[in-house]
Amino acid sequence: MFNIFSETANKISRDGFWDNNVVFSQNLALCPLLAVTGTATNGLGMGLASLVVLTSSNGVVSLCRHLIPAEVRIPIFVLLIATLVTLVDMSMNAWMHEMHKVLGLFIPLIVTNCAILGRAESFASRQPFHHSLWDGFMMGIGFTFVLVVLGASREIISSGALFANADLLLGEAFSFMELTLFSNYQGFLLTALPPGGFIMLGFIIAAKRVIDRRLAEKAEQQAIQAEPVVEV
Repeated sequence: MFNIFSETANKISRDGFWDNNVVFSQNLALCPLLAVTGTATNGLGMGLASLVVLTSSNGVVSLCRHLIPAEVRIPIFVLLIATLVTLVDMSMNAWMHEMHKVLGLFIPLIVTNCAILGRAESFASRQPFHHSLWDGFMMGIGFTFVLVVLGASREIISSGALFANADLLLGEAFSFMELTLFSNYQGFLLTALPPGGFIMLGFIIAAKRVIDRRLAEKAEQQAIQAEPVVEV
């Protein structure tokens, strides 16, 4: 039985969300990341779609790993991912039509997301089902986190709002997320444009590396303090 509080699960969670994050560490999926993160709402929608595909593709590949010939595994992985993306695309068109119109072509392009194929090849094809499912879920959570953070930072600076049009794109149940942070705010257009996406992503990655360095220094200090004192 898979325990999400076990050491293995904790390592998978840490890798997926932070240490081996799709964007922070691997620099993958930058095309949808920069293209749809004009607002936090768009980032959340794209992140959830990618999360479903990552989780389900990892699970399916893990279940089928002993049945897939090694010589043709990559084309089969792509076919499985494409099938799952098509199901997600059709589901969003049926139940989240406004969001589907906003994200447009970038939903089918999830098929070409190197992170999804990479996890299928490097992890799911070699690990048990539960571990693969959890790895896909945490990788998706980590990717969604970056999408929302980048979209939120761009939206706040460009318009002074947060999760604008959440009720229209995600449904009435998400209307509570809409916030106006600065009234009569003139906005800063650059952050809403593609160059602004690159700039904000650079700041976010730099902040992540500063946090990693400080955590490493703190861990080193704690290790030194924990060393036993040897009396001569």
